[in-house]
Amino acid sequence: MIYILAFLWVLGILIFIHEFGHFLVAKLAGVKVLKFSLGFGPRLIGTKIGETEYQISAFPLGGYVKPLGDNPREKVPKKEQARAFLHQPVRKRMAIILAGPLANFLLAIFIFSLLYSVMGIPQSPPVVGQVVDGSIAQKAGMQAGDVILQVDGVKITQWADLPSVITKSEGRNLRLTVRRGKKVIPLRVTPQAATVKNIFGEEVKTYQIGIISSGEFILKREPVYRAIGMGFYQTWLITKLTVLSIVKVIQRAIPAKQALGGPILIAQMAGKQAQEGILSLIFFTAVISINLGIINLFPIPILDGGHLLFLTLESIIGRPLSVKKLELAQQIGLIIIILLMAFIFYNDIMRILPQGAK
Repeated sequence: MIYILAFLWVLGILIFIHEFGHFLVAKLAGVKVLKFSLGFGPRLIGTKIGETEYQISAFPLGGYVKPLGDNPREKVPKKEQARAFLHQPVRKRMAIILAGPLANFLLAIFIFSLLYSVMGIPQSPPVVGQVVDGSIAQKAGMQAGDVILQVDGVKITQWADLPSVITKSEGRNLRLTVRRGKKVIPLRVTPQAATVKNIFGEEVKTYQIGIISSGEFILKREPVYRAIGMGFYQTWLITKLTVLSIVKVIQRAIPAKQALGGPILIAQMAGKQAQEGILSLIFFTAVISINLGIINLFPIPILDGGHLLFLTLESIIGRPLSVKKLELAQQIGLIIIILLMAFIFYNDIMRILPQGAK
């Protein structure tokens, strides 16, 4: 039951925020919004407030905002044309379309900033948990429990500061300052070249000295402005990694069956995060919100990115694309989405089947 509730929580929040972005900017642009729906298909419940009908529909895997005159074949009364979507300048239509994905990114920034403001920013202190036998660090006299203070005069405040400093040395001899108990001890190490696998499974060259983190984490309280800055940075970092993952899938560096997941996988992961605690589930919501924002920016017809592509072409050629071309593109886009969803569902099902059943 917890898996279902967690899934509905994550999906419901993300769809609402996405569609609310479209809705809010459409209203601000003076466009009449006829319908705001969470879900597709037959209406389950709803009510009309003012000129807009708000409803929850039967199929929860999405939602939509229906503005007046968003279909080229739709006849709009002359007195309402000023409030029709397709009668707006390209820049206004772009703003309305872009507002959905942007709302997902803003939600992630808000969640990360709030978590960091209330709880603090998680950091791993530069404490050596283990020294590898026979390593450069062991020969230099480094011991488990040492706190690394400086590397070549660069102050080290967390474990994450170390890899870049050591790698940039390119094998040059380094001066380390460590604290051991109450003593401050100077050491010298010469990093050795090594080949390791990155998060995408690719082999990359790096430099190492043979130490392993203690694995402990602390929550460091920071001013609110720094927490907000970290919220922006975390959102950017996850966005960058997600886009790189997509590129790696296209390049076939990462198997698509491992990288792509759909509603079943989201439900599984949401349930696990909910079991770990509400904060883990909220953090997970922010990560999925970023993914939803990125996916919707794909230049595929019927997605927001496809609409933005058509509007860009319209601004370049100075006129809208023909209705026939738009409809053909929409049909192609629908086929692509159906095929992609079928593949994703297949991946999800194969993940949950016992090994012998595969």
